[in-house]
Formats: sequence, structure tokens, C-alpha cells
Amino acid sequence: MVALFEKDPSALKKLAELLVTVPDIRLAIVEGVMREVATKRDLEALRKELQEYIDKRIAEVRSEIAEIRSELGRLGDRAARLEARVARLEGQVSLLIKIFIAFNVPILIGIIGILLKMVLAP
Repeated sequence: MVALFEKDPSALKKLAELLVTVPDIRLAIVEGVMREVATKRDLEALRKELQEYIDKRIAEVRSEIAEIRSELGRLGDRAARLEARVARLEGQVSLLIKIFIAFNVPILIGIIGILLKMVLAP
């Protein structure tokens, strides 16, 4: 019997048409198919679940973005403080160089004078 239906699809179609005319069989087929079909209620529940999931993920992303912005602000403040410290250090090094030159130039001139006196004086 199965081999006949496999060989002749039109015979299978004819059997289905005959079965559908019997009310009890038609009801059983419809109930079987209905178990496999998603209802509007199922789709609405799924849509609501997906929307909640998406909203939750969006909130998490926004929260992380806010944290990153806050951290960037802190890093900017820290960079500004470091720039100020470097500027102060540059000023101090410049002052040290000036003081070094101011103290050592007279000594160097004195030494050069003494050396010239030794070389030029017989």
C-alpha cells in the first residue's frame, strides 16, 4: 500500500481528499496541524520577550558607555595635572641651568684669566 502511494503521488492526494471529508479525521488532522502552528498570542509573547531582551541589552550598553565617558573624563583631568607638573619641572630645570651658568661663568673666567697670566707672563 505504501509503495503504491510512493509511486503515485496523485493516489496519495486522492486519499487525503477522501480523509478530509470524514469529520472526525478532518478534526484530528486540523488539531495535529494546529499544534505545530504558532498563534498570534505565541508571536506576541515572543515579540515581547525579544523586546525586553533588546531593551535590557541597550540599557547595559548605555551604562557601559556612561562609565567609559566618566573614565575618559578622569583620564583627561589626570593628563592635565601631568602637563602642569611637567611644565613646573621644565621651569625648575631651566632655573637650575641659569643658576649653574651664573655661578660657573665667573669661576671659568677666573680660571681662564689665571691660565692666560701664566702663559703670557714670563
